[in-house]
Parts: sequence; C-alpha cells; structure tokens
Amino acid sequence: MSFIQVQEPGLLTTVQDLGRDGFGPLGVSPSGAADPISLRLGNRLVANPESAAGLEMTLLGGTFLFPEGAILALTGSDFVVTLDGTVVDLWTSIDVRPGQTLRVGPARSGARCYLCVGGGIAVKPFLGSSSTHILTGLGGFEGRPLRKGDVLDIGSAIGSFRNRTIAPQARNHLSPRHILRVTTGPQSNWFSESSLSEFYRETYRVGEQSNRMGLRLEGKPVTQNSPGEMITEGVSLGAVQVTHGGLPIILFVEQQTTGGYPKIANVISADLHRVGQLRPRDEILFEQATFEVARSLLMEQEKILASEELILE
Repeated sequence: MSFIQVQEPGLLTTVQDLGRDGFGPLGVSPSGAADPISLRLGNRLVANPESAAGLEMTLLGGTFLFPEGAILALTGSDFVVTLDGTVVDLWTSIDVRPGQTLRVGPARSGARCYLCVGGGIAVKPFLGSSSTHILTGLGGFEGRPLRKGDVLDIGSAIGSFRNRTIAPQARNHLSPRHILRVTTGPQSNWFSESSLSEFYRETYRVGEQSNRMGLRLEGKPVTQNSPGEMITEGVSLGAVQVTHGGLPIILFVEQQTTGGYPKIANVISADLHRVGQLRPRDEILFEQATFEVARSLLMEQEKILASEELILE
C-alpha cells in the first residue's frame, strides 16, 4: 500500500469525504467536505468514486512527500501548488513519481483546496464515513487535523494514469459567487416585512470567528417582530439563524443539530459548496428563491456534474 508523509500540515488540513448523513437525531452532524463539488470533481479526475476521502486544506496548504508516487488532482480555490518546485495546475490530473514532494501554499482566493489521490485516503470509517469531525475528535485520521510527521495510507488506485482536466465551462458554472440564494426559513414570520427587506438588501461580512460549524456574519442587525423565546428544535445544513443581537449565522457542516434561534432563511443546496469557499472578511448578499427554483437549480447542477463533457482527456 502506498502512503503520504506529511512534512508540513498547513493551517487546517483534515481528511474529508462526503460526510455521514442520517445521524442528526443522535446529535451527530454530517461533517464532510465544506465544498463537496470540488471533492467530487477531484475524485473523478483520479478515477475514484466521488465519495472517496481526500484532504481538505484551509487558507494555507501543506507539504506532502510521496515515497512511492501517486496519481493526484487538486481542486477548489486558487492555491499556489508546486511539485518539486515546478508549478502545477489545479483541476487536472497529475502523475507523481516516487520521491516527489507536493507543496500547497497560501490561497490566492477562496478558502479551501482539495487533494484527491488515486485510491483515496485510507482511514477507518466512523459511522460509515471517513470524514473528520473536529469538534468531537471523531473520524478521519485520529479525529484531528494533520500534524507534521503523520503518515497516511493510500488505497488501491483503479487503473493507470490518464491525463484528465475539468472543462472550463463547467468550472465557470460552479465558480464561487458572493450572492447566496436562500429559501424562506421556518421562522421568517418572526420578522416584519421591513426587517426582511433589510435582510435581503444588506451586505454582510464573514466574521473572523467563522469555522466549519458556522459562519458568523457582521452587518446591520435584523430586528425580530416577536420578543418571545422559541423552543429548541432541529436545524438543517445551511440554516440562517438570527441571534439575540440580530446578526445572522449560517450553520455549516459541523453544525449543532438543534438550535433555539429563529431561522430566517436556508441556503439552497446548489449554493452550499459556495459557502465552503467563503473566507473571513468576504462580503455576501442573500437572494430569495422559491422552493421550485431551488430544486431546478440543484437538478441543473447535477446534470452538469453527470455530463460526459465535464472531463476532457
């Protein structure tokens, strides 16, 4: 079995796959890749199943030695990547020879980059997933971000190297955007029409305290119509809660599974990968969408991902 030696871990590098759905009633959030589209595409480039585990790097990537070589692909935001000092492109497959070193530097835009390797990162699954849940210290590689000196096993690759790249038009369609489309939240009637209008007009800034649990937003507070307290209830991925201070929080992949703040909106499924690429100080706007529009946008996205023209060889 091939392996990866971690020479430098980067800022926050974890093993992630597409998460562990279905355990919310037990208090376990899905975790998984913050930008699942980038992980899925990276796995396609190296002939893995889309759900195979890869490495998620945040803002600053790591340095990795491949003693026995590997087939790689890097996807996601624009990070500086070199192989033995030579710059390599994202969104394309890479044939790494034995003994070569991959360095992933700082992000030039966006927040996260994904390193997919032919055969996937081989770790013991927890509740059916290889994803690291940082808050609880479960899953992934010893339940934690990577450290210098870690050794990661690589699964068996399917087939030999093939030169593949993601079509530019597909990348453009899935590129980051700072207008997040949302459906109406279950407590939207807790807010006056004027407050709702201000919510959709306001430009919010991603706060420094944001993480995989949630993105805290800064801007003009949203005023509630009702001064009452709500009973704690289940919350969904992408829910936009409004705190007592009036500032929204977007619940994300390591969210708590219940919450007592009113939910004014919910980010649509087709835009969740874009939430994963937001970094502190980024500015965003919310745009209201109907449930019918949200469904059609997700179907359109999945059609693109399933297209035979997605990957060029």
